[in-house]
Amino acid sequence: MDYDSYPSCSLDARRQAQAGRDNIYLPDQAVIRKIIRENSLVNTYELTLVDELANHRFSFEPGQFMMISMPHLGEAPISFSSSPDSKDGFSLTIRNSGRLTAAVQKLRPGDIIGVRGPYGRSFPTDRLKGKNLLFIAGGIGLAPLRPLIEQRLAQPDETGSLTLFYGSRTPEDFCFNRDFSRWRQDGLDLRLTVDQAAEEWNGPVGLVTGLLDGFPINDGTMALVCGPGIMIRFVLEQLQAMGMEAENIITTLERHMKCGVGICGHCHMEEKLVCIDGPVFTAAEIPDPENP
Repeated sequence: MDYDSYPSCSLDARRQAQAGRDNIYLPDQAVIRKIIRENSLVNTYELTLVDELANHRFSFEPGQFMMISMPHLGEAPISFSSSPDSKDGFSLTIRNSGRLTAAVQKLRPGDIIGVRGPYGRSFPTDRLKGKNLLFIAGGIGLAPLRPLIEQRLAQPDETGSLTLFYGSRTPEDFCFNRDFSRWRQDGLDLRLTVDQAAEEWNGPVGLVTGLLDGFPINDGTMALVCGPGIMIRFVLEQLQAMGMEAENIITTLERHMKCGVGICGHCHMEEKLVCIDGPVFTAAEIPDPENP
């Protein structure tokens, strides 16, 4: 995908119409194949579209999102958390944070939810090839970075060094800890930190920004950042203070959305709309660095 351009909502509507859909607001049905409990508030749902033809045609890029829905509970945008190269459907990692997501957490394998998408601008994978990549995540912010990590690990000939700094509130709050050993074996330099240490925790305690101290930044390094807004703000500031160009720092932003296709305006960020201009942005594209 060309990082400097993303289809307008009218083009997105035409794309879906060409796929056989006249109403871009009508969700597909997806069946839950498996539920993985990440922590007390977060589950990962492995999904497959009920329509076999639609499922066969379905694809997404790292950084994009789906709109999920249940009857009478509205919709919410959720980032993909599985590899885009998977042939077994897709995964969405969902935190219990409201009526809809609380209802989703009561579902079981075999149940159906509504999904629309994929939407949004993806990570600039062409720009990332051959670069040393520094991933920085907080909490569930690892979810939208996970597809890119999986993709880069699967293409070592097109990838420089891979480093992940990941922070959570406690050791029990890490997501995707089942992946950590495999990622390390595949060449990812994974460094973890927590805000509050448990008795068995032997790693660093403190903010994820503390892991940046002394990390080498050069022209071949790009950073990918996702987490709570306050974390993103301080990480972006620290990376630029360390000499990294704003164009080489890429983040994903969250906003409340109603349509996902650039019509309702609920996700506006000054003159930009997160649903179609993002959710992936460079630090240089964020209008207000004080409010990422």
